[in-house]
Amino acid sequence: MPQRVSGKRYAQAVFELAREQHAVEQFGQELALVAEVFADAQFSALLKSADVPAAGKRQAVDAVLAGVNPAVRNMVQLLTARGLTDAVPEACGEFGALLDAHLGRQRIEITTAVELTPEETERVRQFVASLVRREVALTARVDESILGGLVIQIGDRLLDGSTRARLSRLRESVHTAIARSA
Repeated sequence: MPQRVSGKRYAQAVFELAREQHAVEQFGQELALVAEVFADAQFSALLKSADVPAAGKRQAVDAVLAGVNPAVRNMVQLLTARGLTDAVPEACGEFGALLDAHLGRQRIEITTAVELTPEETERVRQFVASLVRREVALTARVDESILGGLVIQIGDRLLDGSTRARLSRLRESVHTAIARSA
């Protein structure tokens, strides 16, 4: 079984280079672009293909990431050459986490059953910013299975105010009451 390599150490190395160059936010934007590129299934498949020679993979990365800082492009080239293409998105995410910590920013993810209006999203962002006392970068997603309400993920904390969770707690409460009365 092949060993899984973490992108964390690569992200840390690139982050240190970015700090030395006083360009952490620029690198962050460029690594966000890299993550988008690697989210494309066809591009990732090309880089993972055994039929494509290393030179072809190198050319593909250079062509797609032509305007990206050479240090960022070199990290992608290194991981690709070592057959660690799957570590690239992880390295981009880890860099984002390092950047957030550096800037004193907290990333959160909110999940709702329906899409929120921009005003509702901003109210949630302000509410969470007041809780964590930091700038908040918010990502919103829709998951109809929560039925209603809101789920907020703040780091490793989960605030679940979804209708699904409330119904689950009510179900447990009824089962407990029935078991006690029997």
